[in-house]
Amino acid sequence: MKTSKIISKITFVTALSTALFSCTDLNEKVIDEVLGGESSNPESALAAAYGQLGDGTFVDHGNVFGLQEYPTDEAMLPTRGSDWGDGGKWRALTEFTWGTNNAAVSSTWNNLTNGITKSLTAIKALQENETATNQKMFLAEAKCLLDFYIYQTLDLYGQAPYRDPSTENGELQILQANTYIDNLITEVEGLIPDLSEFGANQTYSGRITKQAAYAFLADMYLNRAVFKDRYNSSSNFNFTEAAVDNNGTDMDKVIYYTSLLINDGNFHLESNYFKNFSIDNNNGSELIFVVAQENDQMRNSDNDFAYMSTGRAQKPTPDNRGTNASCIEPEFYNSWEGNHDDPRFHRYYQYTDGTWFMNDGTTGSVPAEDVRPDTGKPWFHFNRGLQAGQQYGPTLDGNGGFVMTNDGRIAISKLYMEKNTTVPMDFTPELNFDNPLQAVFTQDQINRGVRNFKYEFDPENGNGNSAVDIPLYRLGGIYCMRAEANFRKGDMGNALADVNMLRTKRTREALFANAPGKALTTINEHVLYNEIGFEMYWEMYRRKEMIRFGTFDEAYTAKSKTDSYLRVYAIPQETIDVTKEITQNQGY
Repeated sequence: MKTSKIISKITFVTALSTALFSCTDLNEKVIDEVLGGESSNPESALAAAYGQLGDGTFVDHGNVFGLQEYPTDEAMLPTRGSDWGDGGKWRALTEFTWGTNNAAVSSTWNNLTNGITKSLTAIKALQENETATNQKMFLAEAKCLLDFYIYQTLDLYGQAPYRDPSTENGELQILQANTYIDNLITEVEGLIPDLSEFGANQTYSGRITKQAAYAFLADMYLNRAVFKDRYNSSSNFNFTEAAVDNNGTDMDKVIYYTSLLINDGNFHLESNYFKNFSIDNNNGSELIFVVAQENDQMRNSDNDFAYMSTGRAQKPTPDNRGTNASCIEPEFYNSWEGNHDDPRFHRYYQYTDGTWFMNDGTTGSVPAEDVRPDTGKPWFHFNRGLQAGQQYGPTLDGNGGFVMTNDGRIAISKLYMEKNTTVPMDFTPELNFDNPLQAVFTQDQINRGVRNFKYEFDPENGNGNSAVDIPLYRLGGIYCMRAEANFRKGDMGNALADVNMLRTKRTREALFANAPGKALTTINEHVLYNEIGFEMYWEMYRRKEMIRFGTFDEAYTAKSKTDSYLRVYAIPQETIDVTKEITQNQGY
């Protein structure tokens, strides 16, 4: 059970905090109202700042996830016939045509800046209550959380709003990525002494700890060169610049902080890669910092990372379905060529009676051994990972249940698309848009695109809620960071060792004798790039990786070659219109 003094408060104050601290516009009047009025109870204020992580920001497909994944070569949300047009806001992220008024870009900005203001409110409340229990620790958490929101905003938009919470009526400042990244690093390094060790003081992966700060610092150092030279058209970033404290280089710091975590006894790689993204992943052995979710209808949670890629006719229970939206792009799927036996690519589900769901027409039925907790109806388990080709699964009996066999098992049938029942549910790797630069399918093409079942679908309480904790930093990603840092330093041996650790510690299911992944014998930039993708796909990581490796501006599915200014998003026009201190980003 995910419990702590602070986090338990979140479940009770999330709805209240929305009313108290909501701030989606950047005009000074709104920010003054938040920071210039009476501070709330410090514990509640900190809970609200944590709560913003899960209030859509990092768990809804159309926020940070959409901006970090849909413009990349590994994910997209195309228009599918009559669905997912939405004024073109989703396909614009793939086509790089988002401009200054895209609703997804605006909502993400609003949610991140809302996190900034909630964190500032928590800092002010804690500063005014110096006698509060564990005040120094909670204050360090609030400041680190503020820095995390600022970092994410600077990464996506190049700018972020800030107001000093200790200064009455302080001026609104607009922080710039190229200059403020060093301040962020210095601030977080200075907070470490006051943060708790992981597991002490009722902390866990849903709280900022020393270990979460180490991961955050490794992330910042890995991307510092990009922040300082974002528009470098050649993508020739200086990754070996002297570190902020002049003690080694940026890559030395990445190696230092990642090694602290890799050598920390609290964290271990999961042999079953997909357990990191399962309903029971709370307290998972890889999870360093997560958005903690509970499917209890008391606080916000989100099932989007599973729901969006699942077909409408793919039903975990008779009362649940997917929405036939997001898919894998061909470039990423094709990068797995020769690696379909990698344990991270796909995993078959086995029922307790030994039945494997093979999803190829050979599994006629599966036992109805699990039920949705709140309805008691049968719960069917789909396989995990990438789903390609013709799909199979349960169908409805017309009376509110699944079609069952005479001996009470769930019958398995060939599936068809729900909104065009003449089209088989064949998830094709090829997308083949009628216009190669427009991510638009006709109603007869809505089956196209490999789907990603990396995150387990939680059916309880409907399609929209989930108990799956969303990893922000986990051990697998830490190994990727260290491998890349060693590679950029020219240490191919240690880079290869970390990549092979990720490959060989993962094992396949019992159907394949729990075989471990296969080690590589050599590494180069292309191999490393792909290996990071194999480990981190759909974890809000790919855009930053592509920018570092110089592939983000290239042409790929539904996009032509683009200019470097599109490496950051536009500041929403609605913000520009009401905030004199901020200017629009280059190129918009």
